[in-house]
Amino acid sequence: MKQKLSTILILMVLLMSQTIRTNACTGVKLIAENGDVIYGRTMEWGAFDLNSRVAIVPQGYTFNGHTPDGNNGMTYTTKYGFVALDMLGKDLMADGMNEKGLSIGLFYHPGYAVYPKYNKKNAKNTISSQEVANYILGSFATIKEVKQGMAKVEVVGVVEEAIGITVQAHWMVTDKTGNSIVIEYTGKKLKIHDAPLGVITNAPNYDWHMTNLSNYLNISMFSLKPKTLDGVKFTPIGAGSGMIGLPGDNTPPSRFIRAVAWSHTTRPLPTGQEAVYELFRILDNFNLPLGPDGAEGAEHSENSDHMRSSTIWTTAWNHSDMTLNFHTQHNRRVQFLDMKEIDFANIDDEIIHIDITAKEQDIHVLKPRFN
Repeated sequence: MKQKLSTILILMVLLMSQTIRTNACTGVKLIAENGDVIYGRTMEWGAFDLNSRVAIVPQGYTFNGHTPDGNNGMTYTTKYGFVALDMLGKDLMADGMNEKGLSIGLFYHPGYAVYPKYNKKNAKNTISSQEVANYILGSFATIKEVKQGMAKVEVVGVVEEAIGITVQAHWMVTDKTGNSIVIEYTGKKLKIHDAPLGVITNAPNYDWHMTNLSNYLNISMFSLKPKTLDGVKFTPIGAGSGMIGLPGDNTPPSRFIRAVAWSHTTRPLPTGQEAVYELFRILDNFNLPLGPDGAEGAEHSENSDHMRSSTIWTTAWNHSDMTLNFHTQHNRRVQFLDMKEIDFANIDDEIIHIDITAKEQDIHVLKPRFN
């Protein structure tokens, strides 16, 4: 009996560690004092470089959805053009924003994402989980439209050949007004959570993360006040005492708490541009190294393609100014794309890809002048 109980406990620990240790991505929304909305995230994958590209998708582009049977899923044509970062050298979008200022990020959700069972009779109304971002960016302009539209499409799990597993995911969507939601499929059902705090990480489910915040009500941006015990005065040792108890590990629950704490104790942010700078400062705290416990997928490879980090890229989307700002694991200098300069109705009929995979740092060299 003792041996059987010991075996069960070991299996439980292994299952829990497998669920927790493979998560990494973190998403945050900031709203500036002038109302500008900024959303950004880190993208982690520890096994190999996702070789992401910037993809510019025109209005009227047709996607063909996939099911477990193949590419016999829903055919849909984009109502709105959008810009996104893709993955795996395919037109599968992981993070993006459309011309109406609606953004979406795909986040890993292993062990908790359970999609509805595939029904062959509904194949023409079905897409895979890795195609959700494409569908939302091309189809909707507001959170209200997303809520209504996602209730009408079937999302199923389809094995992604590049990684050999079903893409278990959940998504945070933000519109130009600053409203955010988190979309999840749990228990084979669609669940949409309002996300007023504008933060997302990974497992477990979003509502659990929100409940867990109640354990950290003591966290504050203000230093603790001195206390006197039996005539002895005790004062905080240095700055930061208000954040004592903030979890420092890289598990999704701890990152969720840190992301909420830091995004809601920012310096004054008068404009969206200042919010972009602040967002990068916050997200850079979530950069993860390579290693067997560095990020999702790390245990599947020896990182043989010259990666420098498990954090492959970091984005900051300005919903109000319609711009993409990002840096990569190889190039920490911020790169910029102005979506206002793109006429999505009159560009090429095909998706335009911009390569961002150069494995060297773009360094600005200072050249002093001497008398």
